[in-house]
Amino acid sequence: MPDISEPTVQFDMFTGRMARSGAVEAAVATLAEASADERGAVHTRPEVAGFLLDLAGYREGAEVHTLRLLEPSFGDGVFLTEAVRRLLSSWEAAGRPGGAASLAGAIRAVEVHRATFDATRVRLRQMLAEHVSEREADDLLSAWLVCDDFLLVPLTGAFDVVVGNPPYLRQDAILPALVERYRREYTTVYDRADLYIPFIQRGVDLLRDGGRLTYICADRWMKNKYGGPLRRFLASRVALRHVVGMHGADAFEDEVDAYPSVFTVEKTTGPAPTAIASSPTISRRSLADLACQLEEGATEMIDGVMSGDDPWLLRDTSTLRAFEASFPTLEEAGCRVGIGVATGADRVFIADADTFDIEPDRVLPLAMARDVRPDGSVEWSGKALANPFDDDGALVDLARTPRLAAYFERHQDALRRRYVAKKSPDRWYKTIDKVSASLTSTPKLLIPDIQGQVAIGYDPGHLYPHHNLYFVTSEAWDLRALQAVLRSRVAEYQVAAYAVKMRGGYLRFQAQYLRRIRLPFWRDVLPAVRAQLREAAIGPREACDAAAQVLYDLNDATWAEVSAS
Repeated sequence: MPDISEPTVQFDMFTGRMARSGAVEAAVATLAEASADERGAVHTRPEVAGFLLDLAGYREGAEVHTLRLLEPSFGDGVFLTEAVRRLLSSWEAAGRPGGAASLAGAIRAVEVHRATFDATRVRLRQMLAEHVSEREADDLLSAWLVCDDFLLVPLTGAFDVVVGNPPYLRQDAILPALVERYRREYTTVYDRADLYIPFIQRGVDLLRDGGRLTYICADRWMKNKYGGPLRRFLASRVALRHVVGMHGADAFEDEVDAYPSVFTVEKTTGPAPTAIASSPTISRRSLADLACQLEEGATEMIDGVMSGDDPWLLRDTSTLRAFEASFPTLEEAGCRVGIGVATGADRVFIADADTFDIEPDRVLPLAMARDVRPDGSVEWSGKALANPFDDDGALVDLARTPRLAAYFERHQDALRRRYVAKKSPDRWYKTIDKVSASLTSTPKLLIPDIQGQVAIGYDPGHLYPHHNLYFVTSEAWDLRALQAVLRSRVAEYQVAAYAVKMRGGYLRFQAQYLRRIRLPFWRDVLPAVRAQLREAAIGPREACDAAAQVLYDLNDATWAEVSAS
């Protein structure tokens, strides 16, 4: 994971803008004409925009004309028009001090899309014309509004408030020249980070001491791998004041495929508790009331949410911390976590075992995610892998396997189009991951990546796992007993604390979360408990829960907390 340091920003001495190559200029020009989907624009409901302004301290009735506000991607202007309304109300209530010119520094708002920029400017001009002269309105809008890429445009001074809804855009949807530039400028753009990641970093960098940033955006970064550098960046610079989960709440004008949360950070030093809420009712009154409750500490309060690059745990973690203080991790307890084979061309490499016209010793029985049942059984669907690796891990010589060679030759175009084949043209028929044949005959637990109903299967040593399956092997723990532990709500509780939750409440049982599971050393498990775990493994989940409760020595109150997760 890269070190977090201040970004080095270079400016063009003639234009005053961050220096840009021709390719970057062309990419920004493309965004300026792009559709809403192409630029990741998602429109926030007005009552939600007002809620964010409240949380950021830009509240109705406050002297907001003394503050400086930044909106990084104003789109159709839902945040901006409400902010301007509050600004004018505050200014007029104070007697219009300094005249209209005094408001020139009160707002900076950026939007890359030209048509949206122009349309919002027209609406704001009409709004301002009711309070100031037309010339003053034009002067204010010229000072306030910037049509450019927020991540590249220079902005002087610091801000009391940064608020908004940054773009929902994945890296693979951004032109390569921009991705490369963002990676140079923003140290938090790591791995597959979405575009809102550098929007958060730059917003925090532009805050003055005591200033607040409040955004609504997808919240996977709070727990997953690519959010690690941003979490570390924030932990060293700000206090986390509020997090409001908006899962299931109708926060946007259109339905979006994202799990959003609202969060507020304040540029201050020292630890502070975080006010937590979730799934609020979307109305002006209820959100205004919730903003007051959050600010007054009348909701759930959690200490220590931010800790380096660790995932944010947004609930009471006392039981989890007790596990972490008392027990080793899964791998420390002698278990190995891995993932199945990725091919890059499943339609070529995977087929029904009885239809492959290749050498029998090249047909590798493959376990698929759908083969693993909630009751812990594994029912092989008959799929197999055309295995290009020998038992010793070397790529097979196709001259010695003519039927496999003929099969791969028929699909050569598809196989050579893969990145792995372009990188190693002479090994064009390899799978992305090397196949370790010994894993097939190794007893293992099979764990589907995405689960709504927990399914941990036991394979005595017949199948090789596909890429959508994680596996656990162990010479220290009895695998049948471990299966009962992993099927239990105790394991699910630990995974759920760290894992990203998908649409429909599905959990990701990825290796990074499985490795965080805590359990006793097998040598410390009493014989009677060992027997109870083994028996529970092939029974209903309630039996696994009962055995796990005994294993972890959980009282009724703690078990109620764990089982309710």
